[in-house]
Amino acid sequence: MFKRLIVAAVFVPLLFIVVFYLPEYVFACVVAVICAVSSYEFQHAISSRGNERISIYSAFAAAIIPVGVFFEEGALVFIAVVFLMMCLLFIEAIRSFGKKRRITFSQIVITLFSSAVIPYMLSSLVSLRHMREGRLLVLLPIVSAFVTDAGAYFTGVLIGKKNAFPGVSPNKTVEGFVGGLAAGTVAILFYGAVILLSSHNDVRFGALAVYGIFGATVTELGDLAFSLIKREYEIKDYGRLLPGHGGMLDRFDSMVFTAPAMYLLLSVIPAITIR
Repeated sequence: MFKRLIVAAVFVPLLFIVVFYLPEYVFACVVAVICAVSSYEFQHAISSRGNERISIYSAFAAAIIPVGVFFEEGALVFIAVVFLMMCLLFIEAIRSFGKKRRITFSQIVITLFSSAVIPYMLSSLVSLRHMREGRLLVLLPIVSAFVTDAGAYFTGVLIGKKNAFPGVSPNKTVEGFVGGLAAGTVAILFYGAVILLSSHNDVRFGALAVYGIFGATVTELGDLAFSLIKREYEIKDYGRLLPGHGGMLDRFDSMVFTAPAMYLLLSVIPAITIR
């Protein structure tokens, strides 16, 4: 737990500096690095341990997508990445067919997931940052994911007794799930109050409560989804980059779900009116 807290103490202030004080393109570059490292970790952990070249392809493709979103060509870049990766992967599969280290169809699908789907979902952060008053809006998924994760973790450690999904994640408890849901919802409402009191923007707290509940729910779903993948492939963590947290993807796995959820909610049910 000590290592986990130390990493958080260093990482959180750096994140706020990048969001609030550095230009938007720097934030996009940071997201690109997160996507590239997460994709490489995912590939290396479950699919291409014997083929480093595929992991590098995946990381490079993943880094391109948030850059495309920054230049408002996200859909075009996404299609281009999927198309080029499919071509590359099937060429590799055809060349390796019948050999000891051949590339299977399941590996192709896994690589497309790690090189295109994961980074495209995470690139919702770039889309949020690109909105008017994006510095405020991009914190919605960040607050939701980080506080929900922390609330679930500490509630589970302190009072957790009943296992929620022992086959998928033995340490997840029903009490931890409820604690994470409550913490994430309260945090979003509190953040809405901060926006209301510190700016001229309007906040609809009813809609914001929906953000909090839905955001916390998909955050916990994202954590469970990537835990399910770990169990299926019998790995503990995706990487070792962040002491106490595992790899980059272990830290941002829930954000794969939370970031697009908040972007969709802001687009369909606006809770914050920018003036």
